[in-house]
Amino acid sequence: MPQDPAERRVVVTGPPRRTAPHARLRSRRRHPHASGYYRPRTEIDEQTTLGHTYVRSLMRTQLRAALSVFAVLVLLVGPLPLVFAAAPDAGRLAWLVLGFCLYAPLILLARWYVRRAERNERDFVRLVEDR
Repeated sequence: MPQDPAERRVVVTGPPRRTAPHARLRSRRRHPHASGYYRPRTEIDEQTTLGHTYVRSLMRTQLRAALSVFAVLVLLVGPLPLVFAAAPDAGRLAWLVLGFCLYAPLILLARWYVRRAERNERDFVRLVEDR
């Protein structure tokens, strides 16, 4: 039976609507932009609104850590002039407070801040890399 010349074969070029879940994941890995899926790294590189939101969230968490360190620092160093004014003739007290009582908490505070900042950055990279 010969085919009617008026009937043409139609070619469908769109992505299939219903596929197996494993086939969809496999196609996304090969072609991440083919299915409308954008990685956060792409959003940041293209400076979209979503990418801007990702970067702002990192900046906000880093600022929160810095402000908390600053608040503790103000609580540690702020009352020192009052302590020194209360005992003006105690020169050894000033050296004791400045030399021993202040440096240990400052070092611990600095270590906490560095660890917190590195953890924030590690979490951000994990979010951007989709791990």
